[in-house]
Formats: sequence, C-alpha cells, structure tokens
Amino acid sequence: MIRVTELRKRFGNNEILKGISFDVPPQTVLGVIGASGSGKSTLLRCLNGLETISGGTVECNGVRLEANLSHAEYRKRVKELRLKVGTVFQHFYLFPHLSVVGNIIEAPVHVLRTPKKTAEIEAKELLESVGMTHAVRRYPGSLSGGEQQRVAIARALAMHPALLLLDEPTSALDPRRVNSLRTLLRTFVDRGHTMIIISHSMGFLEGVSDNILFMEGGVAVEFGPTDAVMNSPQDARTKDFLLTADSTD
Repeated sequence: MIRVTELRKRFGNNEILKGISFDVPPQTVLGVIGASGSGKSTLLRCLNGLETISGGTVECNGVRLEANLSHAEYRKRVKELRLKVGTVFQHFYLFPHLSVVGNIIEAPVHVLRTPKKTAEIEAKELLESVGMTHAVRRYPGSLSGGEQQRVAIARALAMHPALLLLDEPTSALDPRRVNSLRTLLRTFVDRGHTMIIISHSMGFLEGVSDNILFMEGGVAVEFGPTDAVMNSPQDARTKDFLLTADSTD
C-alpha cells in the first residue's frame, strides 16, 4: 500500500503541493493527470525522495517520510524508500558508457550486493520480458527512444521495487508502440508491481490505469476509478480539462 496524506511542498513562499492525499492499493495503477504546472512532476519527485516534503506524510511498504523529521533521519528513510520505489524518468538517464546489461546490473550489484552473475541472469530475463533480448550488449546511443525506454523500465524493475513511478512513458513512442507498452505495464502489474504514471495521453491511461488523480494548481481536484473520472467527472475543473486533453492512444 502506498499512502500519501496531506502532502505539501514549498519552494520558498511558493507552495507547489497543497495538501495532496490518496492511496494506491497493491497491484494497481494510478494515473496522474493535469495541465503543465499543476504539480505532477513535483509529486513524483516527493514520492521517490528527490524533493524533501514540507508537510504531511508519504508511506510505502513500511517506510514513512514526515516533514518534521531531523535531516539525518529523513535522509536515512529516503535511502530505505529508494529500495522500494523505482522511477522511469521522461529522460531515461541511461549510462552511455555501459552496455544495456551493464545499465541494468549496476544498481543490483552495487546497492543490493547481488552477485554479478546472478544479476546478469536476471537482467537478461527482464530484457526478454520487455522484448529487448537483441540488445543485451548494445549501448544506449545505438537504441531508439522506445528501446531506451524499455531498458529503463527493465533497469528500474531489477531493483524489485514495490512501487514503480513513470513520468510521461509514451513521450518517446510512436502510436504503434503505445499499445505494446500498455500491455507490458499491465503484465508487470499482474506479476505484483504497483505503479503511478504521469501522462498527458488520456487514451493511454484509460487502458492501463485502475484509478485517476486529477491535479490543478497543486490540489487533488478529483480522485476515483478511471472510468468514473474519465467519463463522468464530478468537478467542473476536471470536465474542462478533459475536454481539451490529448485523447490519443
């Protein structure tokens, strides 16, 4: 279970997140929607510890971040949190000097202390699951955007995260690849993963998300089952956003 309660984030006098609350049950997908500047990316960065929260709590599989912790204790818990939360950024940040398999085993070997041979076996299994067995020894610079994305997903999953965060996962894909990504992500959910996905593509989220969170101005305006939010939104702000949103698949 991932639980966010009254989450606030300030930069100086500017409050970006204004008391966000939601739960994500295990083996479900939460889609987060909203216009640029609504706080979506800041939310994601708070969930993986890249930003220090200013108020409220974030809980993930027994790790709890609170705003009133000492700096040392907060950093300690962030380290614990990052063992449970994987992130696939919009820019994949693959190591250009490492091969595909080298990228995937880097964290398991150096953070989890997984034996290199064991890590390589699992990396190849993950690459098979994302359709990238042909690229084991290739380098990121020789891959397309969609291929890099699949490697980034495999790299995140190699750490066995309880929660996987994805920021605009369809941004590097042509329409033909979006459906295969949707199927791939649902496969990993069925295997036990929980996900939070930020996307501007309503069509993509309709096919992959169990619940939707709509944000505007740092506020959680509407939260509920995907079908209900997408097709029968209760808040006028949600309705207005969906009328102009990208509905492509």
